[in-house]
Amino acid sequence: MGSPTSAQPSAPPGNSRIGRIVAASLVGTTIEWYDFFLYGSAAALVFNTLFFPSSDPLVGTLLAFLTYAVGFAARPLGGVVFGHYGDKIGRKKLLVISLLMMGGATFAMGLLPTHASIGVWAPILLTVLRLVQGFALGGEWGGAVLLVSEHGGDKRRGFWASWPQAGAPGGNLLATGVLALLATVQSDETFLAWGWRIPFLLSGVLVMIGLWIRISVEESPVFLEAQKKAQEQAAAGVKEQPPVVEVFRKSWREVLLAIGTRFGENISYYILTAFLLVYVTVHLEMSKSDALNAVLIGSAVHFVTIPLWGALSDRIGRRPVTLIGALGMAVWAFGFFALLDTKSFPVIVLSVTVGLLLHGRCTGRRRPSSPRCSTRRSATPAPRWAPSSPRSSAARWPRSSRSNCSRTTARPSRSPSTSASPPWSPR
Repeated sequence: MGSPTSAQPSAPPGNSRIGRIVAASLVGTTIEWYDFFLYGSAAALVFNTLFFPSSDPLVGTLLAFLTYAVGFAARPLGGVVFGHYGDKIGRKKLLVISLLMMGGATFAMGLLPTHASIGVWAPILLTVLRLVQGFALGGEWGGAVLLVSEHGGDKRRGFWASWPQAGAPGGNLLATGVLALLATVQSDETFLAWGWRIPFLLSGVLVMIGLWIRISVEESPVFLEAQKKAQEQAAAGVKEQPPVVEVFRKSWREVLLAIGTRFGENISYYILTAFLLVYVTVHLEMSKSDALNAVLIGSAVHFVTIPLWGALSDRIGRRPVTLIGALGMAVWAFGFFALLDTKSFPVIVLSVTVGLLLHGRCTGRRRPSSPRCSTRRSATPAPRWAPSSPRSSAARWPRSSRSNCSRTTARPSRSPSTSASPPWSPR
């Protein structure tokens, strides 16, 4: 791991093998995003009342979303820590740990007493668990994309690496679907009393399924080759730089560029999915089921189309796909709230679906081809503070720092020949 370009990827695996790897990454990221998004939906619908009671409903909602933001603050730290150790002990082990942390925190939320039972300790404990969620997701996202991209071939890297990205709308789809079902079959009183806990407790079952699938996945061939090279260098007396230090020393420009590409993409996604729930239910005074179903439909379209945009990026390049999505989102933003204000359910569904469809084009592969987890996970931070997605910055770091770069930028990787190109390059 001392030489950034020495570890070369092995030959692409067969379709059945890469299929298993993709499935394991997709299931894992879907479960982790289910846990992460579940909090956002609950913050909009129940946490403001149960954990932050106030005479002013707006104050309770703001406090609930303040703890929601805490998760974003923890994600950069998780990305750097997981990225650093992902370069040392492997991608697979860290992905298992992140899944356990996320699932454990979410399950514990379902058991928490409310403010009425333990007073101020309820929101404090909720905030601590939210920090654990954010830390775990910071390690999960870039690592899952990295694992797939390191197994896949260069010709279809955008397509394969896009599947873990689909875990974000997949998790949102699952979380919103469960909440929408409960909101439909339960009265508001029942849902507030205990029904909201069901989706959080369900996380325990989902994590067990995810672990069973993820443990069966092989370690990344790029990491194994880089590890072998590092052992040879250590035997020869060559001193290795810490992964995080190497990332910021050699690839700081790429890290900053990757951070910049993600701000608008991140912010727009959470407006379309989390803030929309509050806006529709509180400001427009429409039903919870209408708001949840709109996000549910939009997330389904988002989930299906992300791999299609990934495949398209393999054919025409990352830059055109990303720019079209970014420009489309910029234009759509001007009419988005006007469409919501019609209070027409079909129009609201249309506004969310088109927004998420365009957002899917922005989540293309933009990452370096460095083999350090630390490289990839080091640019995820800033956008984490301003909510994102990952497919088009995946190609630009020294192979020796891929894991850290990945978890920092949360983006998939590319071929060695593109490791010096900027995030907006055509390939």
